[in-house]
Amino acid sequence: MSNVMAVLLDGVAQLEYDREKLLPDHQAAYLDKMDEKMAQGISIGEEEIMNPDINQRAQFVVANLLHALKTDNEQVAGAMCSYLALRLPDLKQVKINEQNGDVSIEFDYENEYSNQVAVEFKLH
Repeated sequence: MSNVMAVLLDGVAQLEYDREKLLPDHQAAYLDKMDEKMAQGISIGEEEIMNPDINQRAQFVVANLLHALKTDNEQVAGAMCSYLALRLPDLKQVKINEQNGDVSIEFDYENEYSNQVAVEFKLH
């Protein structure tokens, strides 16, 4: 059984988080601060949610993760990935798909992530 949680965007792995590696104390404190801030309320779409549950928090975090990926903000993307991996210990993959401006998110608790391998094709 793998302890890796992966974030995929349109089927391509963007981030992997190894739960066996300990998170430094300052990063763990940052995740706790995220929880404190989210407890005060979050916005998902047009909806304001006070004291969101873990699933609502996960949706909010994925939205921020997607924004961080699109703006090449590696620090925020890493923090959001860490949050998901540590707060949802059974989560194996986050699958984000974008098509024509629509975004869908799937939280996969069933299928272990396996590293993707690049295959090089030579045309003759």
